[in-house]
Amino acid sequence: MRTLARARFVRVSARKARLVLDQIRGKSVGEALATLQYTPRAAARIVEKVLRSAIANAEHNHQVRNLDDLRVVHAVADGGPSMKRVQPRAMGRAFFIRHRSSHLTIGVSDETNGAARPVPPPRESAPAARQAGPAGAPAASGASAATKERAAARPRTTAAKGAGKSKRPKSKEKR
Repeated sequence: MRTLARARFVRVSARKARLVLDQIRGKSVGEALATLQYTPRAAARIVEKVLRSAIANAEHNHQVRNLDDLRVVHAVADGGPSMKRVQPRAMGRAFFIRHRSSHLTIGVSDETNGAARPVPPPRESAPAARQAGPAGAPAASGASAATKERAAARPRTTAAKGAGKSKRPKSKEKR
């Protein structure tokens, strides 16, 4: 069963959290915890707390007893709101400082308890009536008949017609 844990409004930027989440995505829970323990980043401590929360949720809500079967199947860091601050600088200038926050979501699942979802069949790209042209002839490039008629009615320009001419008038040479 798939179980999620979220930590919202965490004071770490989503970009820095994604670096840590990319290391644990797809790993077993034990492997992910060991990786996080030795990752020298501040975001690793926060991600570890969220992962432990997801494990506890799986244990409590879905009665998962064998924690060795759990794998990290979903790990994302979405951007949250930014606290905006102003840093005064010399000569009346001001630099804007953004204290970014993020929303961390970690999902764990055990394969034996239905983690694999059935894959939906692929949808058709276009109806058969659109793919065939007039009288059953296949359409050339997906352009409509009206577009092709307009293109045929336009006069064709030749390369020799405007070759070598510049748009700007030539200036008179000074003698």
